[in-house]
Amino acid sequence: MEDYKEKSWFARNWGWVLGGGCLSIILIVVLAVGGIIYKVADAVAESEPYTYALAKTMENEKVIDFLGEPIETNGIGNTSFNYKNGTSTAELTIPIKGPKDEGSIIVNAEKINDEWAYNLLYVKIDGETERINLLESKKEDSLDDF
Repeated sequence: MEDYKEKSWFARNWGWVLGGGCLSIILIVVLAVGGIIYKVADAVAESEPYTYALAKTMENEKVIDFLGEPIETNGIGNTSFNYKNGTSTAELTIPIKGPKDEGSIIVNAEKINDEWAYNLLYVKIDGETERINLLESKKEDSLDDF
């Protein structure tokens, strides 16, 4: 009579263990990268230059005429925040959309004495050559009327 030695559980299921382990590592890496992307996007969306630019865009009549209402963001866009020698700078391109069309908000700002100074702030509508300047104030326009 032959003695038949049964294989151990690991010997019978090594493929599942190896595949499950690799899949687990891949899943952990994907979740970590996704979490980092989410955290960065959330930090950018809560930054002062982002919220200021979005608020100025949503109250501008020319932008509303081109895009319609409601105006929403359309993805992450390009962002660049730099801190060097005590000075912060921000360069943002925020994609936006409305029921009529799409466009981008372009922001270039510098933080001086804990306040943001905006060098550029305008909306570029897709397919249009005109830029809608969001830095123009209504007070300056009304002073020209006198």
